[in-house]
Amino acid sequence: MSGSVEQGSSRTHGSTRILHFLVRLPVPMETVWPAVATVEGLGAWWAGVEVLEPRLGGAVVLPGLGEGQVTAWDVDRVAEYTLERGDRVRFHLERDGEAGAVLRFTHECEGEGETEPGWRARFERLLETLDA
Repeated sequence: MSGSVEQGSSRTHGSTRILHFLVRLPVPMETVWPAVATVEGLGAWWAGVEVLEPRLGGAVVLPGLGEGQVTAWDVDRVAEYTLERGDRVRFHLERDGEAGAVLRFTHECEGEGETEPGWRARFERLLETLDA
């Protein structure tokens, strides 16, 4: 089994744009978690994260998106970062069979924000980083 980035979807509610991706990874959730919930992990496939306090209410500074806080934190399952300018980035992990994981990703932003091709490229790097 190899990893895959399924077609992303985008919709708009008022001025809020919501982007969803489903990423299938042939590695356990416990392997994926550090890639979405640590400074080193996010830096390996996204960009250099300046601050990430790994706990509910912790501070976060994400490249290109700004400062905010951790608004959901369920170790090995959910990491959500909400930023001052209104962006919300959510990583939700689920088991996929015996040894795989599914990453359900959501990015909410005001206005144009990040593009589907931009996130797709990031998730392709995540697959490479995890050697999936």
